[in-house]
Amino acid sequence: MKFIVNSSYLLKQLTNINGVITTNPVVPILENFLFEIDKNNLTVTASDLQTSMITEIVIESKEKGSIAVPARILLDTLKNLPDQPVTFSIDQASYSVEISSDNGRYKLSGENATDFPKVPSVSNDFSASVSSDVLAKAINNSIFATSSDELRPAMTGVYVNLGEKNTTFVATDGHRLVRYRRSDVKSETNNTIIIPRKALNILKATLPSDNTDVSIDFNLSNAFFKFGNIRMICRLIDERYPDYENVIPASSTINMTINRVDFLSSLKRISIYANRTTHQVRLKITGSELQVSAEDLDFSNEANERLSCEHEGEDIEIGFNAKFIIEMLSNLQTDQIKLGMTAPNKAGLITPAEKDKDEDILMLVMPVMLNQYV
Repeated sequence: MKFIVNSSYLLKQLTNINGVITTNPVVPILENFLFEIDKNNLTVTASDLQTSMITEIVIESKEKGSIAVPARILLDTLKNLPDQPVTFSIDQASYSVEISSDNGRYKLSGENATDFPKVPSVSNDFSASVSSDVLAKAINNSIFATSSDELRPAMTGVYVNLGEKNTTFVATDGHRLVRYRRSDVKSETNNTIIIPRKALNILKATLPSDNTDVSIDFNLSNAFFKFGNIRMICRLIDERYPDYENVIPASSTINMTINRVDFLSSLKRISIYANRTTHQVRLKITGSELQVSAEDLDFSNEANERLSCEHEGEDIEIGFNAKFIIEMLSNLQTDQIKLGMTAPNKAGLITPAEKDKDEDILMLVMPVMLNQYV
C-alpha cells in the first residue's frame, strides 16, 4: 500500500493533533498515530482514551488500508525533511513503514491498526455553533482558574451552561472563580456540561487564527468539536459542579477603579518581595491612593509602591495572593478594571470597567489573612 503527500503539509496536520499523545500511555499503541487510507483521503487519529483528535489530509493514492505509525519518530523525521513530496510504502503483513524522499529512505516499525482503540461516536443529542474567536476567548478567560486537585474532579474542568439567553463558562479552584458569559452564544434548550482542562488546552492550541465556525455536538458522556479538517472528541466530566452562584457577592460596598496595566506592573514588581509560600500582597486603599506592599520576614525583604485610583466607600486594607491577581489581570484586555470589596475577610470581585456588549466577565478571588507588620 502506497501514498504520496507533501512533507510540510503532513507535518503541520500531525502537529495539530499531536498534543493528545502522552508519553507512557496506559495502552502502548496510543504512542502511535492511526493512519486510515481511503484512496485520496488520509484520516489520522491521535488519542489518549479520554480525548481523541482526528484530521483529514488529501493524498495521492488508489488504495485502502490502515496502520498505526509511531508518532515521535515520524514527527522528528518530518521536522528535519525539507518541503517536498514523500512516498509512504506500507507492508500490511509485517506492519513496516518506509518513507522515501529526495534525500533518502527511512524505515520504521508500525503496529496493527485493529489494536488501536475505537474513537467514541457522538450522537448529536445537542448541537451548537460558536465562532473560534469567541471560543478561544472563553477558554483563555476561564481555564487558568481550574483546579489541579484530582480529588475534586468537577473543578478540574470548565463548566459550560448553554442557555436560551446566553452561555456561561465557569472555572474555580476554591480560591478563585471566573464566570465568563456570552450573550451572542445561545441555545434553544438549557444544557450543562463539564469539559476537562486538557481537552480545552489542546482545543485552544489547535483553533485556527482566522475566525471560523466551530460546531459542537454532545451527549451525556462525550463532546464533539469540528472546525476545518479537524475533529476532536473528548470525554466529559460526569460530576456535579459546585453551586458557584452562592459564592458571588450580590454587591460591593467598597469599589476601586484603576488602570489595569499600571496595577499589573506594580503587582509583578512587589510580588518579587512577597513570601514565597503565600505570595501575599497587601492593598491599602485610602482616598484616591492605593498602596501595594509585600514583606518576606524570613529573608527581610520588603517593597511598597503607591498608585492613583478612583475609590468609593470606606478605606480598606486587604491581602491577596499576588499570583492569582496577576493571572486575572493578565487575561483581561480592558484599560481600566474595578475591584469590588466588602470587608478584609470577604471575597474581592474584579470586573472590566468598560464592558463589551456581548461579553460579561467576573473574576472572584478570596483574600488571605494579613500578616501584622507595620
